[in-house]
Amino acid sequence: MLKPMAIAFLAVACAAGAANAHVTLEQNQAQSGKAYKAVLRVGHGCEGKATIKIRVKIPEGLLSAKPMPKSGWTIDKVNAAYEKSYDLYGKPVKEGISEITWSGGNLADDEYDEFVFRATIAKEIPPKTRIYVPVVQECTEGAVERWIEIPAAGKSSDDYEAPAPYFDVVEQPRS
Repeated sequence: MLKPMAIAFLAVACAAGAANAHVTLEQNQAQSGKAYKAVLRVGHGCEGKATIKIRVKIPEGLLSAKPMPKSGWTIDKVNAAYEKSYDLYGKPVKEGISEITWSGGNLADDEYDEFVFRATIAKEIPPKTRIYVPVVQECTEGAVERWIEIPAAGKSSDDYEAPAPYFDVVEQPRS
């Protein structure tokens, strides 16, 4: 018979494994009006298949997005109009990158990698806002993982099978 401590350990280990099974963001906080380095951590392929493409939807309010090049991967960017005009360092901006795709690489299922982009959080976004960054992970043999689920009111990411990575906008420190 398992002792209560062993059962608790197994429960924590299983929960940690499930949490690591998703695409996540390394930094879970950012400040409005400041640059944010989004490091998307991809910890596995698609049910044993190698990852060959990562597609990221840049959410409204992330301005002037720029992907970091990766050796062996090709970057494609899609530009689109923002829903409204934003002030970026004193200048109005009405459009920018809405999607970034890294493709052409081959990330084995048992390997880990990071995909990075940088953007400025619009100063109009208030603290305590949670921003979701939907990601589609395409793998060999047509396999796909869609990390795009955004929780409904009253729910959390833990309630979903394939939650979108997210970060929270926080107050700027007082000087």
